[in-house]
Amino acid sequence: MTLDLTVAIPTYNGAIRLPEVLERLRVQTGIESIRWEIIVIDNNSTDNTAKVVSEYQANWNEAYPLRYCLEAEQGAAYARKRAVKEAQGTLIGFLDDDNIPALNWVAAAYAFAQTHPNAGAYGSQIHGDFEVSPPDELSPILPFLAIAERGSEPFIYEPQKKLLPSSAGLVLQKQAYLESVPSQLILSGRVEGNMLTGEDLEMLCYVQLKGWEIWYNPAMEIDHKIPHWRLQREYLIPFMQGIGLSRFVTRMLSVKPGQRPLAFVVYTVNDVIKIILHWVRYRGKIKSELVAACQMELFLSSLRSPFYLWRNGYFNFQNQLINLSFHPFGNSQKCL
Repeated sequence: MTLDLTVAIPTYNGAIRLPEVLERLRVQTGIESIRWEIIVIDNNSTDNTAKVVSEYQANWNEAYPLRYCLEAEQGAAYARKRAVKEAQGTLIGFLDDDNIPALNWVAAAYAFAQTHPNAGAYGSQIHGDFEVSPPDELSPILPFLAIAERGSEPFIYEPQKKLLPSSAGLVLQKQAYLESVPSQLILSGRVEGNMLTGEDLEMLCYVQLKGWEIWYNPAMEIDHKIPHWRLQREYLIPFMQGIGLSRFVTRMLSVKPGQRPLAFVVYTVNDVIKIILHWVRYRGKIKSELVAACQMELFLSSLRSPFYLWRNGYFNFQNQLINLSFHPFGNSQKCL
């Protein structure tokens, strides 16, 4: 059966966080004429995530179903791929397990698609719900924490501006994903011991390259719960490093294959210039000032990105940066 919308919640060890998301989805407003469902994609959790969802299912009396899927392949990209495979909705709205949607989020997500049929994806307005108020000096790097307060009017993300929404609160047309995104992405997302990220941007680059529009929809609002430890140096420096190390993938996707050698040189020179200017500006303060340290780590890691990815086997140019191959979804366990 085809539905209007699937809300997919990829989670890893989300037993404590999931109930608040599910309770908010349980009381959504303006959904009377929308046919929708919820799927929790358990990305190989080691806590009681499966038990929490099972207990909810046992007492779930809503008109829209609550389903559970186990995706054993670790990484956010694999969880989203599984969500697309299992979704019965023509639209797929992604919520992380720390995203609390507004009461009208589902209705706003569905309504936007009715007036923007060429939108292959559109992102939410995301507010930071901080456990501890961040100091003002961290403002330049807060957008990296999936906060998107980009005004009260919708706008299209133009390819030349190199800006795309995050996967938190993202809505995809399922058809846009199926006809745009290759079966194997280079980036899989952060896993334990590896902060490499950017898998959501890689996915959206493919959707955009296929000619689909990507939008910002401020009517879809979510609160992103951010614990205190995500504002600390021990988290932020590796986090910025992961962003930088993944950048070569998304940079090259927007460049025609024949122009990639030149683009590689241009990006390398540009990164070197940024590093030099940053060092001159913050000389003697890079280690002591957290924002300056984060920005330097981002610039250095962006410079290292192509070498890191190649050395660690994330891609080879011929198969993954030039030729795009599409294959059916593989076998996986049945959802409950």
